[in-house]
Amino acid sequence: MTSPNDPSTVAERQEQRVKPPPMYQVMLLNDDFTPMEFVVSVLQKFFGMGREKATQVMLKVHREGRGVCGIYPLDVAATKVDQVSAYSREHQHPLQCVMEEA
Repeated sequence: MTSPNDPSTVAERQEQRVKPPPMYQVMLLNDDFTPMEFVVSVLQKFFGMGREKATQVMLKVHREGRGVCGIYPLDVAATKVDQVSAYSREHQHPLQCVMEEA
């Protein structure tokens, strides 16, 4: 029997598949107080959307109660939620931004 330190021992290489990190969708939730125009500006400022796309997402939030702004790794998603929440409070709007695993 050969020892593990024997140079003639060949270790079998096991292929390791690294799972991609979980992704999180960042969403805005509807409320009855935040102006639609403010929601559009948030989508443009924090999610890089053009005016037309931002308007579509805002209308989805308005009609369906929530709308997806984007899908990101955990740290990016958490940062976006924090940024939007702080910006909304700063402008005295109750707009809620949340995330959930995609």
